[in-house]
Amino acid sequence: MPEKKTAERARRAQRAGKKPTTAAGEFVREELEELRKGTSGAKSEKQAIAIGLSRARRAGIRVPPPEKGEAREKTREQAKRDLRKGKRR
Repeated sequence: MPEKKTAERARRAQRAGKKPTTAAGEFVREELEELRKGTSGAKSEKQAIAIGLSRARRAGIRVPPPEKGEAREKTREQAKRDLRKGKRR
């Protein structure tokens, strides 16, 4: 669960007109900090980045899913589901 401060910083970036990837960077940064502390469930930095992007999508940040050829079909489908979940909130 992302911290309230992280979600607020991301929303502030969106209101300021920043790109969605900049706003999602707050979630990624938080996940990487957790990884370094040892409290994250990720085993690598790549995995922590993916988790951060997923949390951002679920929080309503419109980060597009990976293109075909960039990631597996399963990953792309999960990203689409996360986007839909973020729109519902």
